[in-house]
Amino acid sequence: MEKNTRLCKDYSYYLKIERGMSPNTVASYLSDVSECLEAIGKDPKDISTDDLLAFIDERSEKVSKRTQARMLSAIRSFFNWLILDGETKENPCDGIDSPKLGRYLPDVLSVEEVSAIIDGVDLSTWQGYRDKAILEVLYGCGIRVSEAVGLKLSMIYRDQGVVRIIGKGNKERLVPIGEMALEAMDAYVDCRPEPAAPEYDDIAFLNRFGKPLSRVSIFEMVKKQALMAGVKKSISPHTFRHSFATHLIENGADLRMVQEMLGHESVLTTEVYTHIDSSTWQAAVLESHPRNKRK
Repeated sequence: MEKNTRLCKDYSYYLKIERGMSPNTVASYLSDVSECLEAIGKDPKDISTDDLLAFIDERSEKVSKRTQARMLSAIRSFFNWLILDGETKENPCDGIDSPKLGRYLPDVLSVEEVSAIIDGVDLSTWQGYRDKAILEVLYGCGIRVSEAVGLKLSMIYRDQGVVRIIGKGNKERLVPIGEMALEAMDAYVDCRPEPAAPEYDDIAFLNRFGKPLSRVSIFEMVKKQALMAGVKKSISPHTFRHSFATHLIENGADLRMVQEMLGHESVLTTEVYTHIDSSTWQAAVLESHPRNKRK
């Protein structure tokens, strides 16, 4: 329907400009909303709670509860926007509860597995030096794959030992970068190809055409290197971020410090992310507080 196409276009502007969402999040929300509108086939103002329940139920056997929850979140956001825009008066999602999600804990690499993957990179080509630098930065700084794709050479402050990261919602944070990651970056930059255009001069990781490397390329590279190292776990670039946080906590790093480095707004997100029982750090806080009298 032409009206739905227009609404989705206007909704995308709202997400980008007013909500400040990342392009990936906007694309995900639009995909979920478009699928819903197309499946139901009604004018949005005529869509009922029953229509949405039938839509979600139809997909319950095809997608995970986590995906269902994400779809419902996108659809709820869309109808809230329609109310703000005066297109409708009620949100049909109000009568729908999100699926109960279990605790999601991705595989964690051991220090030995991380070393095996990184040390197994073939350094006979410039791409090998690039891939090793990417892996060192993913694990050494705990950044997201989207942050690695957007990393610029000017954001690495070697003398200070930090890298400036542009995270979700364009929020900036400073993350320490160690010697091994810096050495890998230096080795890569020495053989880095010529950028295809001036606007790519500052982009850290380039493909063979001299253009910015994509998220998919990094994902495939990580899978390939893990396979070559004999690591049989299901891993992705995100696994290095999770392993980064886990290994820091295991070695006594402060949870709040890890929260800052990961760019989490809430320390509770970090607690789940590093799969530490909340009672552990809550007890530590209580035992350290001067007003706590427990022995």
